[in-house]
Amino acid sequence: MSSGGGILRQPMSVWATAFAAVVAFMGIGLVDPILPSIAQGLKATPSQVSLLFTSYFLVTAVAMLITGWVSSRIGGKRTLLVGLALVIVFAALAGTSTSVGELVGFRAGWGLGNALFVATALAVIVGAASGGAESAIILYEAALGLGISAGPLVGALLGDWNWRAPFFGTATLMAVGSVLIVTLLKATPKPDVKTKLSAPIRALAHGGLSTTAFTALFYNFAFFTVLAFTPFILHMTPYGIGSVFFGWGVCVALSSVFAAPPLQRRIGSVNVLYLALALLAVLQIGIAVSGHAGIIVCTILSGIPIGLNNTVFTESAMEVSDAPRPVASAGYNFVRWMGGALAPFIATKLGEEIAVAVPYLVGAACCVIGMGVLYGRRHHLRSLSRVDLDHTLEDAAAA
Repeated sequence: MSSGGGILRQPMSVWATAFAAVVAFMGIGLVDPILPSIAQGLKATPSQVSLLFTSYFLVTAVAMLITGWVSSRIGGKRTLLVGLALVIVFAALAGTSTSVGELVGFRAGWGLGNALFVATALAVIVGAASGGAESAIILYEAALGLGISAGPLVGALLGDWNWRAPFFGTATLMAVGSVLIVTLLKATPKPDVKTKLSAPIRALAHGGLSTTAFTALFYNFAFFTVLAFTPFILHMTPYGIGSVFFGWGVCVALSSVFAAPPLQRRIGSVNVLYLALALLAVLQIGIAVSGHAGIIVCTILSGIPIGLNNTVFTESAMEVSDAPRPVASAGYNFVRWMGGALAPFIATKLGEEIAVAVPYLVGAACCVIGMGVLYGRRHHLRSLSRVDLDHTLEDAAAA
């Protein structure tokens, strides 16, 4: 099977879910261009504003543990709609915030809805997509890249008018996504076996899944150092910050879809992770030691290894163990999003109290630690070599 041929030939239900996923992922990068504006508008420090990311991803990570339990009882479609409803409500409430504490709290509620939606969306897309799991995962990662790249532009466009506007805009777009899913996605059957609450944690007992998850935790620390702290050192308008992160997001999307699959076939999934982590470490050091122009260039280019990592980590988590995909996804995302929860506050605090270069040096060190975890536990990832070989044989048969 050629993954490139299968991505675009999808039923409307997949496109509806993918659209809603784009909007959901927009919420990650949406606040980037307006972080300085929020800090100014609410009279908050950068580290206080960084808690917008921390509360969001901490709740997202913990809530991942219940997504399978919920969806196996009420079905995938209803879980998606519950998640969307929570995002709509809390995104709108975030726009009404009068203090940074309120905004952080509403972002936490947003994170709960995001967890229910994002974890279930991947399973729904994989189940409904034509072309197999690989094409579905690439489509999902394309939605992630498109959402992350569009988020800063939407945030800049609306945030230049008022920092509250992007939150109301997200609520509106999510409402559109809800309508599309209600009308285009058929009710998904409930699984024959209901998922236990302990299933995602039990799944992490598998050496391959835990290796993938904990490596991704260190990678996500580096990833969200770039995303959460860089807006404060760019010293640009919302439009300027939005343009930088739009370029970054385009690199994420293109490398996710067009670079990751051929590289996996040529050098193998684990080697792609080594390559991408090393490149991200180099670019983080580049941000740390560069002047303003260098910071912009290295930030945009960091989207390339981030896109590679996003696709390969997600596919590896789905394929490396024998756990059902929703369970493997929940366990993997619980661990990896902890990196997204920890990095924004820690990185911003280090930048405030020591020096602006320190967060990026720590991020580079996290990439090196991640590579060390991969190498030290490489024997748990042998099954990925078989998966890469199967994909290569499928491509050869389809050619």
